[in-house]
Amino acid sequence: MKILLPVDGSPYTKKALAFLVTHEQLCGPDDELVVLNVQVPMPHRVKSMVGASAVNSYHAQEALRVLGPIEKFLDRHHLHYKARWLLGSAAHEIVKAGEKEGAHMIVMGTHGHGLLGRAMMGSVAQRVVTDSPVPVLLVR
Repeated sequence: MKILLPVDGSPYTKKALAFLVTHEQLCGPDDELVVLNVQVPMPHRVKSMVGASAVNSYHAQEALRVLGPIEKFLDRHHLHYKARWLLGSAAHEIVKAGEKEGAHMIVMGTHGHGLLGRAMMGSVAQRVVTDSPVPVLLVR
């Protein structure tokens, strides 16, 4: 099975990761895990002020900050994975990556906001569930 795991470094990411590691039928030694970090792009005016190189360096450092500990954790558990990061709208990029990667499932953590919270704030997880043709498993 091929699973897409969107990560942001939050405690909710850790819960989704722990869920996968404890459910070998989803993520065992023969399965593939694609770990994805989506970052919000810097406004163009920032890029023009500090330079594209500084902005690219910032995004690379942020990706390392989020993905580094996850990669170490997955290595300790001997799981086959690939990790990457993208710039864009989180929900849109997650849905697109799920399709592009040929994922069988997207597993992601969620804050677990109630109905009122989702109605007022929106939710990346809610948008992924709504827009994705790939099945989505939310871990709370």
